Amino acid sequence: MAKIAPDKWKHFFVGILMGAALQFFTGHLMPKHFLTDILITFILVIAISYGFELFSLITKKGHYDILDAIAGIIGGVTGMAIILIFESVQ
Repeated sequence: MAKIAPDKWKHFFVGILMGAALQFFTGHLMPKHFLTDILITFILVIAISYGFELFSLITKKGHYDILDAIAGIIGGVTGMAIILIFESVQ
């Protein structure tokens, strides 16, 4: 089994915070549109994660790695799930 690089974990944990924050805010902006809220948050998580990597590629500031974006997206979905679980309990 391959060991996960430390920078991927950093992107994963940042993704958790990003997904949780976005889900919290979109959930409160559109409380009656559950699926639309989730879809918008998911699209934002993908756009921000991959957009950051594209920014690194274009400006040559940082290291472009598509796996960093994937780690951020997985973390973002995890953060979204955490918020959705807490909201469903209430």
